[in-house]
Formats: sequence, C-alpha cells, structure tokens
Amino acid sequence: QVYLAESGGGLVHSGGSLRLSCAASGRTFSISAMNWYRQPPAKKRELVATITSGGRTTYADSVKGRFTISRDNAKNTVSLQMNSLKPEDTAVYYCNAESIDPPLDAWGQGTQVTVSS
Repeated sequence: QVYLAESGGGLVHSGGSLRLSCAASGRTFSISAMNWYRQPPAKKRELVATITSGGRTTYADSVKGRFTISRDNAKNTVSLQMNSLKPEDTAVYYCNAESIDPPLDAWGQGTQVTVSS
C-alpha cells in the first residue's frame, strides 16, 4: 500500500505562483509514475502532469510552460511548481501514484487551489 499526502494549496491572485508537494509513504519502491490531477468545480478530473521513475515528464497543454513537476526519490516526494496562475487553474489538485506490476493506483486527499482574477 502507498499513502499520499498533499500540501501547499491556497488562494493566490492571477499571475501568482504556488508550489504543491506530495509526500509518499509505504511501499514507495513499487511506484512507477507520479501524477498530478485536478478537478475544477463541476468538471471532470483531468491529468495535469506526470513524472516517471526515470524522470520523464509530460504536461497537459493548458499548463505547459507554466507548471513544472519534479520528484525527490530520496525523500519520496513529488512537487508541482505552478507559475503564472490563471483563474481557470482553480481546482482541487490530487497527487496520484501508479504502477502496472504490481498494480497500484493510490490517491491523496486533495488540496484546494483558488486563483482570483
């Protein structure tokens, strides 16, 4: 089992920055990729950014050039640096850990990010 805990959400003005962190515990050696998802109000959850165990990163088009995902394997943490925030970035942000073998799909409790215009 893997346990995830997010932190760093809050309220920020448009154009501002926030840094989200996710601490993983438990069977962290089984994690192959870490993801950040978000769910805006009344909308479906969407994938924001991914980082693999090898350090490869991918981003949603809507956040490319503004968000940066990174991980510290020694500390079992993954972070999401969010710059140039827009009101449309307002959402609950979730950390996710996944693996295929063994199968893993773990979620944190979420952290609220609100960007005011």
